Amino acid sequence: MAAPVGTVVVGRPNTSERYGAALAVLATVFFMWGFATVLNDILVPHLKAVFSLNYGQSLLIQFVFYLGYLLMSLPAAKLLERIGYKPSIIFGLLGMAVSALLFVPAAAFASFGVFLIALFFLASAITLLQVAANPYVAVIGPATTASSRLNLVQAFNSAGTTVAPVFGGILILGRSAGGTAGPGDVALTSAQRAADAQAVELPYVLIAVVLVALSLLVWRVRMPDLAAENRRAAREERKRHSLWHHPNLVWGVPAIFIYLIAEIGIGSTLVNFISLPQIGAMSHAEAANYLTLFWGGAMAGRFLGAWAMRRVSGERVLALVSIGALVLTLTAVGTQGPLAMWCLIAVGLCHSVMFPTIFTLGIRGLGPLTEEGSGLLIMAIAGGALSALQGVIADRVGLQLSYLLPAACYVYVLFYALWGSRVRGEALPKEELTT
Repeated sequence: MAAPVGTVVVGRPNTSERYGAALAVLATVFFMWGFATVLNDILVPHLKAVFSLNYGQSLLIQFVFYLGYLLMSLPAAKLLERIGYKPSIIFGLLGMAVSALLFVPAAAFASFGVFLIALFFLASAITLLQVAANPYVAVIGPATTASSRLNLVQAFNSAGTTVAPVFGGILILGRSAGGTAGPGDVALTSAQRAADAQAVELPYVLIAVVLVALSLLVWRVRMPDLAAENRRAAREERKRHSLWHHPNLVWGVPAIFIYLIAEIGIGSTLVNFISLPQIGAMSHAEAANYLTLFWGGAMAGRFLGAWAMRRVSGERVLALVSIGALVLTLTAVGTQGPLAMWCLIAVGLCHSVMFPTIFTLGIRGLGPLTEEGSGLLIMAIAGGALSALQGVIADRVGLQLSYLLPAACYVYVLFYALWGSRVRGEALPKEELTT
C-alpha cells in the first residue's frame, strides 16, 4: 500500500535525495558531542583533586550530566517533532556552545556547584542532538543496513572520545599541579586549587568556538528533513500503535540504561585506576594517555563493527562483545599490574558496538513510533548517572572491586542480545520479513 502524502516509509529513503553531505556533517556533530562527553573523564580526577572529593562525590559530575538525559529526552523528542531534524541539531550545537562558556565563571569562582550546573546544561543540549541525529541516521537509508550505518557514524563519535583525553590531558591535567603530581591522591594548597580550577577555562572556550562554527556549517548544508515529511500523517497514525507491543524496545530501554552504567563507570575511573600503585603507579596526566587507548578501542571497534554487521547479525555481534567485556572486567578485578590495566583498557573495544547496536535493535520495526522509541532509548542514557554508585562502592570496598558492578551490567546486555532483542513478526516491515 502506498504511503500517505507527506510521509516517508521508515527504512526506504527517497532515492532522489542525496544525503551523503548530510551524513558527513552529522559525523562531525557525532565527533563533537563524543569529545565533550568524554572530557568528563578528565574532569572527574581533575576536580576530585581540586575540591578534595572522594570517589562518590567526584562521580556527581557524571550523575548530574546524565541526569540531563533523563529530564530532557522527552522534551527534546517533542521539540524534534515540532521543528524537525535540522533546526534541532543547530539548536543543540548552540546550546552546547553556551554551556561550554559557563565553565569560565565556574573556574573563575572555583565553584563545584557551578561546574555541575554547566554540565547539566551541556548534557541537555547533547540530549537534543542525540534524539535528533541517531534516528535520522538510522532511517535515512535501508533498514537492513541501519546498524551498520549507525555504527559507522558512531565511529566518528568514538574518534571524538579518543581525541578528548589527549586534549584534556595536555590542556587540563598537564597544566595543573594535581594532574602532574605522582601516583595516588595529592593534597593541594589553596593557591594551587584556584590555579588548577582555572586550567579548565581555555579548553571549553575553544570548544565553544568550534561548536558555533559547526552550527553555521549545519545551517548551510542541505539536509533532507524527514520529520517535516512525516509529521502530519504520522501523528495520526501513531495513535493507532503502542510502544508496549514492541518487546525489542521494552527490553532495549533498560539495556541502554544498564550498559551506560558500565561504560561511564569504567571511563570515569580509569585514570584513577591506572594511577593506583598496584596497577600502573603513574600520575593522572600520564594515565590520561591510556584513557585515549580505551576510547580508541571503541573507535576501532565501531569501524570494524560497521563492516562486520553487513555480514553478521547485530544480535550475534552484541552477544560476542558482551561476553568479552565480562571476561576482561573480571580479569581486571582479580589481577594486578599491567594485566589488570590492559584488560580494563581492552573493554573499550567491546564497548564499541554496544550502544549503536542496542539502539538499532530497539527501534527496529517501530515504523511511525520511531521518534517516540528513539526518545525513550536516548532517555535511557541517563543510566550513566548511576555510575556514581560505582564511586560509592569504591569508597567502601576499593576501586578495583567496584568493577564488579560493570561486570553485572554485561550479563544483562548478553540477555538482550540472545533473547530480549527479538522482534514480533507482526512488528517487522515487509522487507525485513522476506529477507
